[in-house]
Amino acid sequence: MMWLTLWSEGFMQRALLATVLSGVTCSLIGVLIVTMRLSFIGVCISHAAFAGAILGLYLGVPPLGSSLVTSLLAAGLLGPLADRGNLSPDTAIGVMFSASLALAFLLLALLPGPKSEALVWLWGNVLTVSRESLWLLAATASAIALLVVLFFKELQAVIFHRDLAAASGLPATAIFYGVLICSGVAITASLSAIGGLLVFSMVVNPAATAYQLTYRLSWMFLLSTLFAILTGWVGLALSALFNLPSGAMVVLVSTTMLLTAITFSPKRRAGTGGIR
Repeated sequence: MMWLTLWSEGFMQRALLATVLSGVTCSLIGVLIVTMRLSFIGVCISHAAFAGAILGLYLGVPPLGSSLVTSLLAAGLLGPLADRGNLSPDTAIGVMFSASLALAFLLLALLPGPKSEALVWLWGNVLTVSRESLWLLAATASAIALLVVLFFKELQAVIFHRDLAAASGLPATAIFYGVLICSGVAITASLSAIGGLLVFSMVVNPAATAYQLTYRLSWMFLLSTLFAILTGWVGLALSALFNLPSGAMVVLVSTTMLLTAITFSPKRRAGTGGIR
């Protein structure tokens, strides 16, 4: 009975709403990242956002604002670093990830006093999410969903082949950079609820699960969103039932769902892949 009454508490209702909003935000970006084969970008930008949050604590400014600046800076540098340095996107992401991780640990060492407040930004806590964070998540989810709908055909062309999209007259480079910047905003908006260490799985796992089950990009967006929301709710329920960390349970549920989808994937049986 106590477990059932827990869901009527305000903090649990805010946590449920946060999982929906962060699920929508991360899953839509996740589809673009997975189909463009940039999965490592999530962990790169999340660590850049984490470093920015610690920088904000060190300077005495709002951590959310500073994490947004550093994540956008990292996202904005990834494209030019890959294009002008003649590097593959994965190499550019690896360079930025190592720099972000080093900066995060350096700032963590320089931060005076106990590190508990800084570590909140690493692990996150969906059960203590604030109303301000919910408004930020709602605005971010709405904006990204609107952009996906408005530029669906352009995104589909860039996903299929960036060079061919550019040759046909589409601003492929601008779209690619836009995806990187939206990734930075989405990850930062989810940082306080999920944490820099766990947000990567929420970006990749639902999208990768959807990728196993459909060949159509439109269905992949829909399935990814549904899987993200479902894993968030199931993870929260399990954490409340067994008194376990909510973030870790959400990640484990999403990983289990991905492994199940891979096992029973029609693409695996047919020996085909791809999205159209």
